[in-house]
Amino acid sequence: MIQENKTQTDSSADSRMSRTSRGTSRDEARLLDPQLAVVYSRARVGVDAPLVTVEVHLSGGLPSLSIVGLPETAVKEAKDRVRSALINSNFEFPQARITFNLAPADLPKEGGRFDLPMAVGILAASGQIPAQVLPEVELLGELALGGEVRSVRGVLPAALAARAAGRSLIVPADNAAEAALVRGLAVLPARNLTELCGHLSGTAPLSPYVGGPPTQPAPLTEDLSDVRGQHHARRALEVAAAGGHSILFIGPPGTGKTMLASRLSGILPALTEDEILAVAAVASISDVGFSLNTWGHRPFRAPHHTASGVALVGGGANPRPGEISLAHHGVLFLDELPEFDRRVLEVLRQPLESGRIIISRAARQAELPARFQLIAAMNPCPCGYLGDKNGRCRCSAEAVVRYRSRVSGPLLDRIDLHVEVGPPPREALRVGAPADGETSVVVRKRVEAARQVMLDRSAQINTDLKGPELERVTQLAKTSHELLEGAVARLGLSARAYHRILRVARTIADLAGSTDIATAHVAEAIGYRRLDRRLG
Repeated sequence: MIQENKTQTDSSADSRMSRTSRGTSRDEARLLDPQLAVVYSRARVGVDAPLVTVEVHLSGGLPSLSIVGLPETAVKEAKDRVRSALINSNFEFPQARITFNLAPADLPKEGGRFDLPMAVGILAASGQIPAQVLPEVELLGELALGGEVRSVRGVLPAALAARAAGRSLIVPADNAAEAALVRGLAVLPARNLTELCGHLSGTAPLSPYVGGPPTQPAPLTEDLSDVRGQHHARRALEVAAAGGHSILFIGPPGTGKTMLASRLSGILPALTEDEILAVAAVASISDVGFSLNTWGHRPFRAPHHTASGVALVGGGANPRPGEISLAHHGVLFLDELPEFDRRVLEVLRQPLESGRIIISRAARQAELPARFQLIAAMNPCPCGYLGDKNGRCRCSAEAVVRYRSRVSGPLLDRIDLHVEVGPPPREALRVGAPADGETSVVVRKRVEAARQVMLDRSAQINTDLKGPELERVTQLAKTSHELLEGAVARLGLSARAYHRILRVARTIADLAGSTDIATAHVAEAIGYRRLDRRLG
């Protein structure tokens, strides 16, 4: 009886040891499972490109394919594109249970940008290509049914993120020039799936794309010297360009308001490399798309007055940039300002102060850059001829007030310069009349010199000065203080307008090469706020 119990005990121990060894073997096999592959890609959230880890697992069972990780419709449809692309590229599509996990699971995934990493993951998990090089690369691209790799949006933000992560980037051939704008990144263009797999297998390596940003942007064709007369408006435009101030032109039709606005980009300082990449990144994720033809140029956006609030600030289920973001580091021109819906104009108030816009939706939130320079133009009355010496205006006082009140006081308060633009002299319009103003190149040199003074002093331009820094650089003499305080009292200006006058006066002094703000500088700055009382 004792011998029988001992035999049973030994048998149980052997059984436990066998199960333990089998468990260990299974764990080791799972760690070395060739049917699991990991590929890196990038999602698109505003101008950011968060990392997405595409995990592919092949297991036994009835053949099926499932995708998890918050995929939207276009991502779910990838299973059909990937299957056809693999078969038509002479690869084997595994007859197994295929599971894709797009991590992180709480980040929504959209578009066809994950087709290429999903196809490569299947090939690596099934042993058709080696998986050793996959941790060193990131992949983006949509697949055609024949295996061709199609271009996708938002490649430039993904390229910036890939460089920061220290990986090379495989992109569609049509996106290679865009990705190569990021210096220090190895960009590998792929035209089809066969070509890509040859590179990953080591049999036919892809050649890195040779290219980069243009050495110099194309010159602008619109010059400030084209503007005849309007010396006061030209001066205000120069002040606005130097300090980054917003400006409103008000005057009858045909006086050159739109022409003046279109010349602002030509007198602004050249963009830095970081600013150029920021502008290109916004264009890359937008419906407009990125183009090398606009490389290095400050954007100039002029939406029609029928534009909605969403068109200005951006939106959608997956938030996309609106006009204010497309004008990032550039100019936003609103012609016929009172014709815009008042509620649409009010959305500009916060971005004018903060330089960014946060778009919140039920499922997600995106922050988009919106550091633009606002230029607006409007007529003095509904017919446009108020004050005309020929008496063409028949608008009643009530109609004029109603027309001007379409622009709210809080928005006007945020516009630094209000400039009256009258009809130019007739002799200036004569055919063959000589130009009576400086060229954009001459004015831009003064603007660049003033900007450099601002950056050396405060590491920011004057329109961004706030708090103690504003007080430090805008010390006024007693007479200047009295002049400014008297103007504030007479015009009924707000504290915000008071500080904006100080910033403009500082810019005028910088253009004059003056360390101190003189009384003349303050007087000129006050002159640019004279319309507050008339338009309020």
